[in-house]
Amino acid sequence: MRMTRRLLESVGVVMVLAAVIVLLRLTTVAGQAPSTTAWGHPSLDGIWLDVYSTPLQRAPELGDREFATAEERATQDQSRMGAGSQTRGPAGTPQDVSGAYNAVYTSVKPAGPRTSLIVDPPNGRLPALTAEAKQKEDLQREWRQTLMRNTPTCEQGARGCEGGEYGPPSPSRFDTAPFYNTERMNRHDGPEDQSLSDRCMGGRTPDFNGFRRIVHGEDSIAVGYDTGQGQGFQRVINLSGNHPPSQVRLRHGDSRGHWEGQTLVVETTNFSPKFTFRPVRRGAESGAHRTLIERYTPVDAETLEYEITIEDPTVWVAPWTARQELKRQSDQENRIYYEPRCSDGNYGLSAMFIGARMKEKAFSEGKGPDPFSLDSTTGGGGAR
Repeated sequence: MRMTRRLLESVGVVMVLAAVIVLLRLTTVAGQAPSTTAWGHPSLDGIWLDVYSTPLQRAPELGDREFATAEERATQDQSRMGAGSQTRGPAGTPQDVSGAYNAVYTSVKPAGPRTSLIVDPPNGRLPALTAEAKQKEDLQREWRQTLMRNTPTCEQGARGCEGGEYGPPSPSRFDTAPFYNTERMNRHDGPEDQSLSDRCMGGRTPDFNGFRRIVHGEDSIAVGYDTGQGQGFQRVINLSGNHPPSQVRLRHGDSRGHWEGQTLVVETTNFSPKFTFRPVRRGAESGAHRTLIERYTPVDAETLEYEITIEDPTVWVAPWTARQELKRQSDQENRIYYEPRCSDGNYGLSAMFIGARMKEKAFSEGKGPDPFSLDSTTGGGGAR
């Protein structure tokens, strides 16, 4: 009897262990993807995000130091968490109104362990600009300053009018911009006077800030981005074929990928000159001549290393490389974010134009100031 009981107990334990092994083999841990796809490649499926805030460029005083100290990160967090939430101008002024859209409505990531996203050059900073890029940068800056010259921003020498002079409205303020505009300017005659973000087209390639959802196919990989208040977009990375002829230009370029061991390598060319990549605000922008190389390498089930190298000989004197560590995000918690939602271009843009026409009408009737004496761009002299 005792032997029968022991035998049954042993059989029961074996059955339980066998069941657990089967479950471990068949069950995917929540939030994780299988290690390989049905086509034998490493699986990148899922939603990924850089959970830290890391500046693209390293502060010059840090030299080649790649990592921040715990104290430095804590100081950055304290400064960033409070910045903007209590920013106010003098009560009743346009500056006060323009500060209403502040940190109360935005989230802030904690400071990351690294001092810059850029890892090459070793100083963590963008390479020097070419002479051609400097000339284009100067042209854009001078044009924007022309539209700002009669505003309090220039009168006070505030940010947004660096290098500009205060004076009467420029006689060329109604001229067509001498370049294709992608940033906001102090004029609202049509969509091309507004930034790409105002037009719901702010998503750019590469993107360092938003979520990305990766979905594998046999011959292609789809990447959906949600970034910058619904400024999302979709990319398809073809795993075969060649880039189209050079006259074919696309908003996010043409992407062709292949596997090098565990790493997905993607080359993107054929970018449109109208959808530029501007690494730093008010800096030089890279357009049709850039080549982007991306590398996706799984580190573990929850971590994905993302590295990019950009080369544009018309903008920078050398290529540069940036690196991020992306963390897997919950599919369940992010289940509603399958499609970016941007209302700026549908509502905000038309409201800007209506407001601009009302100001012009009031000025023509002697009931308001010259619209070109108001800063409707930076918040320095009037709400946008």
